[in-house]
Amino acid sequence: MTPKSEAELAQMIADAKSPLEIIGGGSRSGLGNAVTGAPLHLGALSGITLYDPDALTLIAQAGTPLAKVEAALDEQNQMLAFEPLSHAPMLGNKDNPTIGGMVAVNASGPRRIKAGACRDSLIGVRFVNGSGHIIKNGGRVMKNVTGYDLVKLMAGSHGTLGVITEVAFKVLPKPETTATLRFEMGLEEGLAKLRAAMGSPYDVSGAAYRDGAALLRIEGLGESVKYRAEKLGGEIVKDNTIWKDIADMPALAGASNIWRLSVKPGDAFAIAGTLHSAGFETPVFDWSGGLIWVTGEQTDTPRQIISRFGGHATCIKGDFDTFHPETTPLAKISAGLRSKFDPRTILNPGRMN
Repeated sequence: MTPKSEAELAQMIADAKSPLEIIGGGSRSGLGNAVTGAPLHLGALSGITLYDPDALTLIAQAGTPLAKVEAALDEQNQMLAFEPLSHAPMLGNKDNPTIGGMVAVNASGPRRIKAGACRDSLIGVRFVNGSGHIIKNGGRVMKNVTGYDLVKLMAGSHGTLGVITEVAFKVLPKPETTATLRFEMGLEEGLAKLRAAMGSPYDVSGAAYRDGAALLRIEGLGESVKYRAEKLGGEIVKDNTIWKDIADMPALAGASNIWRLSVKPGDAFAIAGTLHSAGFETPVFDWSGGLIWVTGEQTDTPRQIISRFGGHATCIKGDFDTFHPETTPLAKISAGLRSKFDPRTILNPGRMN
């Protein structure tokens, strides 16, 4: 099924007698637990419906390729500040993410530590719930945040609460100057360096550790970047595209199992040591240690290892349940939300649990 309009989509969902699998560009195929249902393709719901650079607002239909949105923003020297990642390289899929799919998984890159996540830039959304009703929430300008919590709720819901048809974002100007600083050092010292930089007044927009080095990114006006770089020290890396690799993790493409751990930055070194002892590898630490990418061929998972630290682990690729088990109270809340938005359980059933 490939609806050509929001109204047609709503009718298809209202008439559906069995589960539906929602598909955008297919670049995130395999992310989330498998769904058995009739394919519902959103590629025809495409196009930028409003872009006002002066108001820092962009609205697009859900099936719009992210590349098209970013090209339009680039012409005005603007950007999606949260630096959306593409899962395609690590999953081995065609790299054609849509803006709706980006919202559905709350795809956020290294700049999240400064600009917030995808959901924090989302100011409006239209979607069709499991009963075939069209729902609009939020607004078209940054000051209009009516129903803001519901807008945020749709980000990261993986299509289990509704089929997103249109999204509205606040956008930001691109920084005038970017500098990446490299500090060759061991893991413990490197993670401490990242945390110290995040606690400094130097406005860091990227903080990662990989290949035996801590990496810091600073952005802004030229003289300001120069001053902050001198204060932070380190070797200046000329190629700032390194942050795209840190976001998309193409180096993990050949791994059988890929895990994404969200932890307290201060616990990252202790967690890494425990993981290494169990045979796991930790190729990259992002968000000053708050995000750890983990690989390994083990038949067990890192979830038990990190449980005492209070973190959670998402299986991006592998034969494991994708999402960290919910606590009983949280599971009840999640089930209650799904029953309200999708009472017939036809939208991506089982994707998240």
